[in-house]
Parts: sequence; structure tokens; C-alpha cells
Amino acid sequence: MSERSEMIAFDGVVKKFGDHVVLRELDLTVAPGEFVTLIGPSGSGKTTILRLLMTLERVDGGRIYVDGECLTHTEKGVADEKHLRKMRKRIGMVFQQFNLFPNMNVLQNVTEAPIRALGLSKGEAEARAVDLLDMVGLSDKTKAHPSQLSGGQQQRVAIARALAMRPEVLLLDEVTSALDPELVAGVLRVLKEIASTTDITFLCVTHEMQFARDVSDRVMMFDQGQIVEQAPPEKLFTDPDHERTRSFLHAVLDRA
Repeated sequence: MSERSEMIAFDGVVKKFGDHVVLRELDLTVAPGEFVTLIGPSGSGKTTILRLLMTLERVDGGRIYVDGECLTHTEKGVADEKHLRKMRKRIGMVFQQFNLFPNMNVLQNVTEAPIRALGLSKGEAEARAVDLLDMVGLSDKTKAHPSQLSGGQQQRVAIARALAMRPEVLLLDEVTSALDPELVAGVLRVLKEIASTTDITFLCVTHEMQFARDVSDRVMMFDQGQIVEQAPPEKLFTDPDHERTRSFLHAVLDRA
């Protein structure tokens, strides 16, 4: 890591889909090792932030930096695929859908990317995978295929797969939204353990308010492409400054 105070920095980022402006000159920073959670109504632009960091979308204005290095541009202009591929190795993402390879067993799902993208030997990749599967409570499922696992187990495999790439930044996009309610706690417990025992920088989008409260260093309330307010969770959840935050929390917590 560099000595910069930001692991992630959005500098005046604009993102549009047609005439619809999703992000409006967004400034956002996340410190190394910090766990930041984005909350807010659906369609407010939260997932777009993660997709821009994963280079699944391109910015329409502004720049994004990861550990001081520009993700979106090089000295020659807009970043080319070679630069994006290099930067992508530093960032992992766990999606709403598990996206496991159905024809591969659990061990193969976790070792595939480190072997292909990082050039690890099969032995190195498998040793790393076994450690990670033990961490997420699935050491007895290495030979199972995704179809033989519950949704919660599949999501924990997806988390292990992302961690196998040794990312500096891990992005979490509504990782429990596709799970049955009784499976949510196990996945959140694993993520909380990872956050407390590693120096990975997390940027998380979730509707799980209790999880956001328990694990976050900072929570950002997001609406209409902008940060409404941000604060440590104990402040934002108990004494928010902005009426928009109060109304959102009231609606979400009443539903829960």
C-alpha cells in the first residue's frame, strides 16, 4: 500500500445512462482497511459505484483512483484494456448472484482464477483455496458441485473465490439479497470475521441495516447519485442529520 490516505477515491465522477444522470460529480473516499457501507433507495446509484470500480462500466466524467493509481485514465488518456486488466487484479467483487461455474466443483471454482489470472501453480492455488474454504466453514465441501449446495453455501464459496485473488479492495453488492432469510446470518458472520481479521478495504452495498451497523466503520446515505450524509454507524443510525436519511431509515426499519 502507498502512504496515501485513500485506497479508493472518486474525484468528480459522472455516470450517465442515456439522458439519465446516475452519478453527479461524485466525490467519495475510502481509507485503507476501512469498511464503508452504502445505503439508500434502489436506483440511487450505489451499485453503479461498484460496477465502475470493477470496470464493468466506464465513467462519463471525473476520475477514479485505487491506492493512488488512476483506474480510469493513463497518461495517454482513457485507460485501455491492458491497464484495466492490471488494475482489476487488485479488486474483488461478490455479487448478488453467486455466478459459480456449475461444471466445476467447489475447489476448482476457487482455484480457477488464481491459476489463470495470477499464474499460481495448481498446488499453490489449492493450498490457498483449502485455507479459505476452511475460513468460510466449507472445508468438507471441496468436491461438491454448486447444485449440491444451499444458497448460503454457494455465496460463501463466492466469497472464498474473491478472497483467493488476494484483493486489496473487496466490493460487496447485496450479497444476501438472493438468500433465504435463515441463511443470511451465516454469510454475514463470515464477512464480519473477514473484515475484522484482514486489512482488506471494503465497499459494501446492502439493505441489511443491522449488518451495516455492526461491521461498518462508516456508512454513507446515498440518494439520486449523491451522498446525502456520512457518519460512523452509531451516529447515522441513531441521530442522522438529514431528513432524507431519517425517512429512509424509518421506512426500511419499519419494514424489517
